[in-house]
Amino acid sequence: MLPDVRFGAYEQFNFIGWNGETVYGYVVKPWDYEEGKTYPVAFLIHGGPQGSFGDGWSYRWNPQTYAGAGYAVVMIDFHGSTGYGQKFTDSITGHWGDRPLEDLQKGWAAAQQKYAFLDGRNACALGASYGGYMINWIAGNWFDAEGNAPFKCMVNHNGVFDTRSMGLVTEELWFTEWEFGGTVHDNPEGYERFNPARHIHKWKTPMLVVAGQNDFRVPIDQSLSTFTALQRKGIPSKLLYYPNENHWVLKAQNSVQWHETVKGWLKEHLGE
Repeated sequence: MLPDVRFGAYEQFNFIGWNGETVYGYVVKPWDYEEGKTYPVAFLIHGGPQGSFGDGWSYRWNPQTYAGAGYAVVMIDFHGSTGYGQKFTDSITGHWGDRPLEDLQKGWAAAQQKYAFLDGRNACALGASYGGYMINWIAGNWFDAEGNAPFKCMVNHNGVFDTRSMGLVTEELWFTEWEFGGTVHDNPEGYERFNPARHIHKWKTPMLVVAGQNDFRVPIDQSLSTFTALQRKGIPSKLLYYPNENHWVLKAQNSVQWHETVKGWLKEHLGE
């Protein structure tokens, strides 16, 4: 008989984000939550970017796996997310690095103000695909007035590193041409405006990079470029490479390894 599984309680909250508009997020308590205690945080950033956090089960990016490991979880449905009207979803096109980042920053601040159990000084940001892009973008573009990064560590799963290169290597060319306003040769500025590769000189946060050899959506050069940039700067970093996975980790034993590696990375840097 399987042991009982305890899930962390969750609730939705809202705040004023980009353009003075209401943005929603979710907070999940750790499974063993005790009133009065504070907990390290997994700050999850969804992919898509036209996606959303929903009330569903997956053995991949499931917030309850972090709650089950003793972490609180914060998730923001930034501008570009689905479920809040087409205008809200379309607002990210051509704005990968500014409007969503503003929502993430304001949402992170609002969550810490509302939920005293969040240890905002002991948090890790995690994302895949566009979420991985945002990890790279945050690494070079989110600092406080003293130049401090907001997170102790990051996890980047098959994330976009160089938007210009991405527009020439992905099998989903229609997507990059829609998001960045044409082809690379027709609108180079559309690709360079929010290009994480232009900001690696400011990177300093430890990062775990996950790469799938058969990922043709965000091809492996993006992940390897991220890891090489980290290594050449001497930033603590690890690469988890799957020669038999694509844009997702779908094989059972690989998934177990993925979760153990990610949890190990969080434990190393957050100490839970």
